[in-house]
Amino acid sequence: MSENDLNNLDRPHAEEPPQAEPRSRHKQFKRDKRDVHGWVVLDKPVGMTSTHAVSVIKRLFTAKRAGHAGTLDPLASGCLPIGLGEATKTVPFVMDGRKLYRFTVRWGEERDTDDAEGRVIATSEQRPSAEAIRAALPAYIGTIQQVPPRYSAIKIEGERAYDLARDGASVELAARPVEIRRLELVEVPDADHAVLEAECGKGTYVRSIARDLGRSFGCFGHVCALRRTAVGPFDEETMISLEQLEALCHRAASGEASLADALLPVETALDDIPALAVSRADAARLTRGQAVLLRGRDAPNFRGTVYVTVSGQLLALADLDRGEIVPKRVFNLAGLLGRARPPKKG
Repeated sequence: MSENDLNNLDRPHAEEPPQAEPRSRHKQFKRDKRDVHGWVVLDKPVGMTSTHAVSVIKRLFTAKRAGHAGTLDPLASGCLPIGLGEATKTVPFVMDGRKLYRFTVRWGEERDTDDAEGRVIATSEQRPSAEAIRAALPAYIGTIQQVPPRYSAIKIEGERAYDLARDGASVELAARPVEIRRLELVEVPDADHAVLEAECGKGTYVRSIARDLGRSFGCFGHVCALRRTAVGPFDEETMISLEQLEALCHRAASGEASLADALLPVETALDDIPALAVSRADAARLTRGQAVLLRGRDAPNFRGTVYVTVSGQLLALADLDRGEIVPKRVFNLAGLLGRARPPKKG
C-alpha cells in the first residue's frame, strides 16, 4: 500500500465527523524524537541484520539519527557499534580501525556463500590436522591478496555482487590487498571443525580466509559460526545486549535509571586521534567555520587530524598544520549525551 493510499484511509467520509486522532498520534511520534549523542556497542544476536539492529536502537532511544560502523552478517553475532546523533560524524574513524573475530570453520564442504547459508558446491572426505592448520596460518598474515566472497556487498558496474549472484549471474571478483595482523588456531573440537581468531583491517573477509584455507588443504571449508569481538576502540567489555538495553529503558521510564548510562561519549571513537584544547574565544571562531592560528611556545608543531575540545567538551574535528587549526566537522552536542565510562585499556 502506498503512502497516498494510507493518507486516503485517514480521510473521513462526507457523512462522518473529522477524525484527527491518527494524524495527531503521528505528529506526536515525530515530536518525541530527540537529540541523542553517543555510542551504543550492541552485542548483536544471530539472526538480526545490522540495519534492523540500528532501527531497534534508534527506537529505544527515540533518537533522530543513527548509523552503524561496519556491517555484521545476520549469521554473525557480537560487536556492532551504533553511533547516535553527532556520533555518526565519527563513524569512518571506527570503520577504519582494527577488527577482531572468533570463527569456526567447517571442513569438508565449500558453499557458494562461503558460510552456512549457502549451497554446497564441493565436498571432500579429507580433514586437516591441528599441526597442518597451524603451519598454514603464517601465509595469511600481513598484507595479502584476497578474493572477496561472491556473495558480498562489493559493487560490480554499480551492482552489488550478492544481488548479481542471487540472480544467477557469473560473479568474478578480483583479488585486492587486505591486512591480517594476527591469525591463530584456538582449538580443534573435532575433525570436522576448527576455531580460529583473526585480527584484521578494513575490507577483510573472514569467509574468504575459511574458503582459501579449505582449498589449500584440499578438503574445502566454510564459516559455520562467527563472532566479532572488537571494532576499533570498542570490545566485549563495552558491549550491551538488547535484553539489557530494553530493561534499562523500562527503568528509565520509571525514573530509576538513565539511558545515558548505556551511551559511550562521542569522542570514544576518536581514541587514536590527538586531542587539542582551545580557549573559548578560539572555540567561537571554529564553531563559525573559521580557522584559528595558535602562536607561542606551546603551539603544536605537528601536522594531521585532531579533535578539538573546549572546557573538556568535544567541539570539532580539524586539520592541524604548523599551528593553524582548520575545522572540518563541528559538533553540536545539545541533548542527551553519553556518560558511560569506557574501560581502561591495558
